[in-house]
Amino acid sequence: MIASLSRHSPVFIDTHCHLFWPDFAEDLPQVIARARAAGVWRMIIPATDFVTFHQAVRIAEHDEDVFLAVGIHPHDAGMAGAGFVEELHALARHPRVVAIGEIGLDYHYDFCSPAVQQRVLHRQLEAAKELHLPVILHNRESDEDLLAVVREHQNGSLRGQFHCFSSDAAYALRVLESGFHISFTGNVTFKRSTLDPVLSLVPDNRLLLETDAPFMAPVPFRGKRNEPGYLPRIAGKFAEVRHQTVEHVASVTTSNAMALFPFPNSDTTEKSDE
Repeated sequence: MIASLSRHSPVFIDTHCHLFWPDFAEDLPQVIARARAAGVWRMIIPATDFVTFHQAVRIAEHDEDVFLAVGIHPHDAGMAGAGFVEELHALARHPRVVAIGEIGLDYHYDFCSPAVQQRVLHRQLEAAKELHLPVILHNRESDEDLLAVVREHQNGSLRGQFHCFSSDAAYALRVLESGFHISFTGNVTFKRSTLDPVLSLVPDNRLLLETDAPFMAPVPFRGKRNEPGYLPRIAGKFAEVRHQTVEHVASVTTSNAMALFPFPNSDTTEKSDE
């Protein structure tokens, strides 16, 4: 896909987009085409359960630049049966799987008790270490509990991404100290966003881009369906806040994604010639 881009064009990786969502049912090929035209080289689809993982697999099988994460979202933790870890291990053997996710804690909604969410999270973090895969972490109104669970499992081999970061700068520093990357979505472009100080403090080598499509569309598309092709708009906000160029943001975030996630053939230069 990069072959269609100018060798001087910024190259992006959308580390979090739910392309299996019903919002994309009617025009997914066009959505992916727009992403390519915008310079989005690779996309990771994190499942929210095993059903959506199989939906994501069908998308990845039609596009070599779409990759997968498999896991049980905290909203669905109550549906994790006795043998779910064994199934997780089996599904993670798919050659397009590059992470365990989307996993974590969410105390905003009452879909599942915190105790059950934590139990399922513990088991998935153990599985990630056994599988030598990074994790994609969801956090909503669960800052202290999530970081406590992560730190309990951090033996130097646990790595991953706190996705759609919305906490404060002090929490970001603790996340970074725990060895994790941080990503932001279109939320950084919102008029009432308080994330500029957080976005400024994340070092280049821990920063990732994502859309969280179809959610969190950046301005001027806020309230509409988000899609990977909007990633350069988010990168533009990164550049503005961090006093960097979009090209620099693209370069460091793409390099970070390739280092964190075990993509095959992850050298962009091999695809940069027209």
